Amino acid sequence: MIRNSRLMSTRMLIALFVMILLCRSPLSAAAALKEATVVGGVTVTMNGEKVKMSDPVRMLDGKLYAPVARMTEVFGAKAAWDQDNFELTIHNAFGDKIVLSDGVPVVYFNGSRYLMDTAPIMVDGKTYAPLRDLAEMLHGAVKWNAEELLLELQAVQSAVVTEEAGLTEISKQYDVREAELAKRNGLENAADVKAGTALRVVMPTLLGNEAKPYTEKDYKLLARITQVEAGYESYEGQLAVANVILNRVKDSQFPETIYDVIYSGKQFPAAHNGKLDKSVPNASVLRAVKDALNGKNNVEDAVYFFNPDVSKGSFWSGLDVVTTIGNHSFAK
Repeated sequence: MIRNSRLMSTRMLIALFVMILLCRSPLSAAAALKEATVVGGVTVTMNGEKVKMSDPVRMLDGKLYAPVARMTEVFGAKAAWDQDNFELTIHNAFGDKIVLSDGVPVVYFNGSRYLMDTAPIMVDGKTYAPLRDLAEMLHGAVKWNAEELLLELQAVQSAVVTEEAGLTEISKQYDVREAELAKRNGLENAADVKAGTALRVVMPTLLGNEAKPYTEKDYKLLARITQVEAGYESYEGQLAVANVILNRVKDSQFPETIYDVIYSGKQFPAAHNGKLDKSVPNASVLRAVKDALNGKNNVEDAVYFFNPDVSKGSFWSGLDVVTTIGNHSFAK
């Protein structure tokens, strides 16, 4: 009896902890990594059968995070890690391609870019992703019972078109708009659907949140200036420099485009002396700039960067330094 009471108390405390987290505002990437807490005692099932988890489920900002490697196994998907670009590519059992990056809120799903509410994180060298987003992209469903610490996963099978049940009937059955179901399966119209066709019927929530696009021209320009300013710095320093420019684009005190931010004013001499045109970004810079354009920001609100050993005077000393990375201080 005492043991059962203690178990119930523990579960109530965890449930309360989850409720508190749900009321919090989103965390920065750095804070998120520190506060990704292990949720102990969780029972995980897949289609009603208990599943052994080699790595724990975690809680972050009110969301459950799951180890991607184990989840792909459970759902019958395949994953491959790209060490050069720090990207994890997943091919699910239904032909979808998913690309996740550490700390990057934008996910590539079948070649298109979508924005998740929270980004994947790395914990002890392993990729964790928001559970519900991950399960939906793997063509599954998830149910979380906080009081019972029970995590129920379900693999959703595709729907097969028959003479009696076509696109219209299947869309009604799964409560999905016909046009969305057609788009999800790469179909132009209902006439393209033949009997025997297997349709993917899980519509990941993130499909309704397309990421803001950027042009190849902007990508190359941002990469060239980042190379000039921080090509010798670490990836983190390069990411920060790229984000200062993107932060300026979003700040009403500065021009509204990457091009105008770089070419206006005097902070970027390379834009006026020919060095920018000759800049050849290295692999680390290309990765950092792509991640920045996809929403990974390690210097939020910083709109200036400078080398404190070189830049002197009241203007620079009067700035509020957010952080220092390598040779640069980042400030607002």
